[in-house]
Amino acid sequence: MDGKRPGEPAVECVEKQIDSWRAHLRKSRAISGSDAEELEDHLREQIAALGAGGLADDEAFLVAVKRLGAIDALTREFAREHSDRLWKQLVLAGDGWAGAADMPAIDASRKLWVALALAVAAGIAIKVPALFGIGFVDRAPFYALNLGFFTLPFMVAYFAWERPLPRSTRWWLAAVFVLAAIVVNAFPFSPSPGADTEFLTILHLPIALWLAVGVAYVGGRWPGSDRRMDFVRFTGELFIYYVLIALGGGVLIGLTFGLFQAIGIDVQRQVQGWILPCGVAGAAVVAMWLVEAKQSVIENMAPVLTRIFAPLFALVLLAFVATMVWTGRGIDVEREVLIAFDLLLVVVFGLLLYSVSARDPSAPPSLLDWIQLTLVGSALVVDVVALWAIGSRISDFGFTPNRVAALGENLVLLVNLAGSLILYARFVRGGVAFARLCAWQTFYLYVLAAWAAVVAFLFPPLFGFA
Repeated sequence: MDGKRPGEPAVECVEKQIDSWRAHLRKSRAISGSDAEELEDHLREQIAALGAGGLADDEAFLVAVKRLGAIDALTREFAREHSDRLWKQLVLAGDGWAGAADMPAIDASRKLWVALALAVAAGIAIKVPALFGIGFVDRAPFYALNLGFFTLPFMVAYFAWERPLPRSTRWWLAAVFVLAAIVVNAFPFSPSPGADTEFLTILHLPIALWLAVGVAYVGGRWPGSDRRMDFVRFTGELFIYYVLIALGGGVLIGLTFGLFQAIGIDVQRQVQGWILPCGVAGAAVVAMWLVEAKQSVIENMAPVLTRIFAPLFALVLLAFVATMVWTGRGIDVEREVLIAFDLLLVVVFGLLLYSVSARDPSAPPSLLDWIQLTLVGSALVVDVVALWAIGSRISDFGFTPNRVAALGENLVLLVNLAGSLILYARFVRGGVAFARLCAWQTFYLYVLAAWAAVVAFLFPPLFGFA
């Protein structure tokens, strides 16, 4: 809060203070515009009542924030962040209010237990098919196809409990998961191992369903690029936590094997039948809770990771393009090579998306933005070369589900990279605000989900479930 400057009218000073307080509330993903307006109404009522009682406007603001802070954790957090401001002492003094200090701890404990209960439920859910003779190892394709249904609905359930999600939205989300589960499990995929359409559905179904998780995450308030960018940030942080948990789980399983082998007992069946499937499902829910509960940890880590890997990926892609031009050698059109290129482009796209979400939109262009621009430009060149190689493969061997999916994916990424390149170039030259780039990336969430849904649900019947 800016203090009142000499000669500045008291009313204008208070309005600036309220604007700052309102801006802080809007940063929260859990506070909607209507919620912020309601809290502001309470704040103004308090200021008016205190002013009528004889307090000056700025004094009334301080006391009103203190009183509101006793019931609103965000206002208290606002005071903590602005520690150099006079009224911090007034607001934080509220921590001494009977029970006030315990409320956040009680709330966090309740969320922890709910998340753990849902993680256990996810672990139980993935074992239910075994009751009907569908083994985790013997019927691995079944579990891969349904993995999203063993994890994502439990995340949605957590957000539906924790967020003010409208009842109609809850029913819609439930209907989406039930309908999707019925459709993909009714598909008569080819019984031959490695059927293309089944593999493509396994890959793309979680991407399509992830949009439903996003709707629950933002409390049903999906319109607005800010909320969708929060979801992008959440997705990146969830991925980091899940990888960390998976690495820890791998070490745990390795030690378990070693310990029991030392006494001559083979625990492979128990590990494969129970620990692995339950851990895969439950860890996703736990990672989700960690993102929510430990935001400050990853919020510090994520920008560092993007600063490390964005330059490295840019260097690799530049070296690749330069070598290709210098030697005159094109991409091998072998299937495995093209898959590797697609994975590389997907990683670059994810890195770009997360870098955009982690950047302060109001900050001026910096060296990192030029590096990102280089990364996008080099990835665009690689994508064009990969498209040429895919076209050559289709020309030589005809259309298959995998080739059409690869072609579509590269076209989707090409459009995104081209749009990102144009907007990034205009941003670093001062032509557009960074918010335009954010809006472009969040809009593309629809495109990605739509393409994933097409591959997951339409490709199998279009290609005869081959």
